Amino acid sequence: MTAIERALAQADQRALRALVDLGRELHMARVNRGLSQRVVAVAARLTQAQVSRIERGLHESVPVSRLALLATAVGLDLSIKLYPAGQPIRDKAHIALFERLRRAAGPSWSWRSEVPLPIPGDKRAWDRVIVCGRVTIGIEGEMHPTDLQELGRRVALKKRDGNVDRLILVLADTAWCRRIVRLNELASAFPISGSAALKAIANGMDPGGDAIILI
Repeated sequence: MTAIERALAQADQRALRALVDLGRELHMARVNRGLSQRVVAVAARLTQAQVSRIERGLHESVPVSRLALLATAVGLDLSIKLYPAGQPIRDKAHIALFERLRRAAGPSWSWRSEVPLPIPGDKRAWDRVIVCGRVTIGIEGEMHPTDLQELGRRVALKKRDGNVDRLILVLADTAWCRRIVRLNELASAFPISGSAALKAIANGMDPGGDAIILI
């Protein structure tokens, strides 16, 4: 199972636990306020059977708007938030991006995909890790970054925690990516030029520092 597949399976389990916890809170609030399921169902525009299933954590397809109404009916507010965690899924364009880099890098390097960081419980993973001799390079790929400064900070933290010697940020060679690289001052974080880094990697050598490669 890949890192992404594990993350998706864990997300499914978290969703089920969240439904159970939500149902328990709604049930306790309703009982504490002396309300029947029928009265609450009418207020929330649900059937009594739906309310019963929600309270038992068994209703997986109720609209968020109905959950908000149900919470209001028993004196609660529904709050939903998202937090950064783990790796996003990668589409065909991302896969093609890494394949272009792999062809340019030549046969000297061994490649691994979706490599978890060596920290228990950490959900982050490298898109790719390549190894040649004693040099290990962590690779992150983006097709259309919008905040290169934030992206740079994020991947720098991953390098700090990720047990690699070098970091390569691979971007699609598009007008957008060329422009965003040109407009951001990143020489201190990525001191090696993309062309120099790619030439070194193609020769099976350490690029000598972190780099951004457009390909």
